[in-house]
Amino acid sequence: MNNDKKGFFAKLKEGLTKTKKNLTEQIEGVIFQHKKIDDDFLDELEEILITSDMGVETTMDIIEYIKEEVKKRKLEDTLEIKNVIKEYLINVLKENEVPDVTDKQRVILIVGVNGVGKTTSIGKIAYRLKLSGNKVIVAAADTFRAAAVEQLKEWCQRAGVDIIASDQGSDPGAVVFDAIQAAKARKSDILICDTAGRLHNKKNLMNELSKIFKILDREFSEAHIDVYLVIDATTGQNGIVQAKLFKEACNINGLILTKLDGTAKGGIAFPIVNELKIPIKYIGVGELIDDLQDFNAQDFVNAIFE
Repeated sequence: MNNDKKGFFAKLKEGLTKTKKNLTEQIEGVIFQHKKIDDDFLDELEEILITSDMGVETTMDIIEYIKEEVKKRKLEDTLEIKNVIKEYLINVLKENEVPDVTDKQRVILIVGVNGVGKTTSIGKIAYRLKLSGNKVIVAAADTFRAAAVEQLKEWCQRAGVDIIASDQGSDPGAVVFDAIQAAKARKSDILICDTAGRLHNKKNLMNELSKIFKILDREFSEAHIDVYLVIDATTGQNGIVQAKLFKEACNINGLILTKLDGTAKGGIAFPIVNELKIPIKYIGVGELIDDLQDFNAQDFVNAIFE
């Protein structure tokens, strides 16, 4: 591991301390209490997985996988089960991964309810993408919240990227239109668009987003469009409910999981990916501009289980 990578992993591990306590320590407790892989052991394990935010569906999948592997590999010792769980979780996260498009201009549309850390995530993503050599422009299309535009301007200044913004209350579509023209003129690699986080009803959300999609389709059809949903990890199972609602409203193809350092509910990453078949792209493990990391399935699972 090079130093940079090592630093990232240490930060990730530290950020996931509460989740590790909630999930791994309980799993280890059951493993040490039981010597044999029998029904009692599996029942207790099942209970722990469900209560540590895995949800029923993903828990059943894990237990099923354990039973298959026990049979296949003729496992007898409960101590071997931790690695079987790790394997399953890494596979779940990896099988939904999709590489980023790099051969054309990109638009990343960021969606999510208010308060999940959408604005700060955009600033941090812009910073990461610029660091890796991309020319980035940000569109402040969440025009309903006065603070959102100001906050985004501040983050973009820190990240050293251009922002296209308008007055509070102005039409989000118009901001996106202006940002597209700027992206074309300045030959940017990536245009990141903030959107309003009002989930008071699905119809409004759909209308608002479909208007933005129409403008993108008409004005920037040559660009590749990604839609990333920001979820606050501290909301646990509620994050899945939000993700399902947004998935009905638009075609989400990436997730950003924030505030992992402040919660024991980091296990929520697994059922979200497992049930919705959407990959996690970034995770937030702190307040600083470089505390948002590219998601790596193996590192994430190792940080929780090591």
